[in-house]
Amino acid sequence: MLRTSLASGFLGLSILLAAPAPAHAADPLRIGEINSYKAQPAFLEPYRKAMLLALEEVNAAGGVNGRPLELLIRDDNGVPGDAVRAAEELVSRERVAMLAGGFLSNIGLALGDYARQRKVPFLASEPLTDKITWANGNRYTFRLRPSTWMQVSMLVPEAAKLGKKRWAIVYPNYEYGQSAVQTFKTLLQAAQPGVEFVTEQATPLGKLDAGPVVQALEASKPDAIFNVLFATDLTKFVREGATRGLFKGREVVSLLSGEPEYLEPLKDEAPEGWIVTGYPWYAIKTPEHQRFLDAYRKKYGEPPRQGSVVGYVTIHAAAEALRRAGGTNPEKIVDAFRNMPLSSPWGPIVFRAQDNQSTLGAFVGRTALQGTGAQRTGVMVDFRYADGARYQPTDAEVAKLRPAR
Repeated sequence: MLRTSLASGFLGLSILLAAPAPAHAADPLRIGEINSYKAQPAFLEPYRKAMLLALEEVNAAGGVNGRPLELLIRDDNGVPGDAVRAAEELVSRERVAMLAGGFLSNIGLALGDYARQRKVPFLASEPLTDKITWANGNRYTFRLRPSTWMQVSMLVPEAAKLGKKRWAIVYPNYEYGQSAVQTFKTLLQAAQPGVEFVTEQATPLGKLDAGPVVQALEASKPDAIFNVLFATDLTKFVREGATRGLFKGREVVSLLSGEPEYLEPLKDEAPEGWIVTGYPWYAIKTPEHQRFLDAYRKKYGEPPRQGSVVGYVTIHAAAEALRRAGGTNPEKIVDAFRNMPLSSPWGPIVFRAQDNQSTLGAFVGRTALQGTGAQRTGVMVDFRYADGARYQPTDAEVAKLRPAR
């Protein structure tokens, strides 16, 4: 069943993919998914596709406890207030069993607070801010992707090995960027005493004026650069930086820049030698990843992206929690999530009871150019999988960071 409508100012999409049902089929279990589809299409179109693939798999296998799974999708327009209004419509009118989604960190925080107030389970699929599971953490909000702290802590040992003293920083000036910078500075100073941060360039999200930013970075004469920009801002930064020679003779450590959504659009302009987190789908040879890769390619005729993995695991995680809960009671769903193990294309993960954070990891490596002529494109090489379970604070530290709610 595929039904589209305009509801409360949002593009509403309800999807139910299932094998032929008996005459008296059970009512579907509904998941309400909210995301910035129009604002962040590079990540969220592959994410949406993989959600539908996972939904198809769940329902073809009999659904959840004999009930088909249904996905109701809403676009938040990149605005926290719109996201909260969509959540209220999904909970009050559509009677969803749980909420999922969120891309931008400020929207994830708004949805997490809504979940706390309304006591509805919320699986934050993509937002990276640490506040979601720590300072603003609550019983009802869980997070799938490795947090900002986790991914930065994967990069800091590599940054410290460089032995560079003078660092420049560039980042998008909203919650995710601010959190990433603070974590990087704290962890690098601990790993490499005496390091200096000679300039910080905070830019409006999606509105990078690359010329002045690159000029300011160059003027500070850094030994190395920590970059947190992504999407179109990253493209502008790379092109302007290359034109002005900013990267020549300098190491760059860059969060998320190895994700194919952001690396591949640069084609032969992709930077070489940057230390990044990302997703080298073309070189992961594990059986669980190969199964996912084959299924995604068969359905869509294209390779997956980082967003694809997140969307796929989001639906399977939600289905498993509903299965373990045995119904739609929100308290039982929350209890089911805590310490819940789950298979993923990157191996087994667990949703930690300490802070509701999953142990999904990320790949750390360097960027390189491969191919010839028009086929020359950016890839990740010399990469390793950083298991998220190894990049978590101690329970004692979490207790200090996370309020009792």
